[in-house]
Amino acid sequence: MKRSSPHGRGQPQGPSQRQLRAGELVRHALVEILREEDISDEALEGVSVTVTEVRMSPDLKHATCFVEPLGGGEAEAVVGALNRHARFLRGRLGRHIELKFTPDLKFLHDESFNEAARMERLFQDPRVQRDLSGETDED
Repeated sequence: MKRSSPHGRGQPQGPSQRQLRAGELVRHALVEILREEDISDEALEGVSVTVTEVRMSPDLKHATCFVEPLGGGEAEAVVGALNRHARFLRGRLGRHIELKFTPDLKFLHDESFNEAARMERLFQDPRVQRDLSGETDED
């Protein structure tokens, strides 16, 4: 028997308050762990990593962590290193948070900064500026 959504429409739901709170709790704990721990990996040496967002699964057993290395360079290498050390970070995370389960961690590069820069470049294009100002070629 198929269950209908609580709003009577088939529209997708966003994350619950519980997922959002748990995601922020994990994000703050990961920031502290990355700041305090010395992870021996060439890709992470001397690199400051920003944890921009953590999205939790509905059962709170999986966390997708969006990260951005400071300066944006070598993002793929940094994300790869974090994923290689995800079990170590999960172990440290279990000591920092109070959840029933310590979530499995998956790290992804946060593309929102690149997308914002791309949009900014588009808005600076002279053709787009002309369109935004209302000028035409006949003027």
